[in-house]
Amino acid sequence: MILQELTLIKGAVLSAFFILIISLFLAFSRLVRGPVLPDRIVALDLIVSLAVGLIAGYTILTEQSIFLNTAVVLALIAFLGTVAFALYLERRWL
Repeated sequence: MILQELTLIKGAVLSAFFILIISLFLAFSRLVRGPVLPDRIVALDLIVSLAVGLIAGYTILTEQSIFLNTAVVLALIAFLGTVAFALYLERRWL
């Protein structure tokens, strides 16, 4: 049973999952309701960062480090996407 093997680390990761999922829903609501495009871009970047946190937590729970490669690739793509959107907004607003 999962409650018998609940250690301090697993308990912390599960509570972090709860907080990350709540944050994910709040960021998604900002993505949908964002009044201007920069708000939506920041919300999208936050969603990707929260997804990286979820992947890292899942990696800790399952003790399989292969998922960290996915998290790193996702973080790099999100960074490049944010830079591209920033350049687009700079040219559009000027």
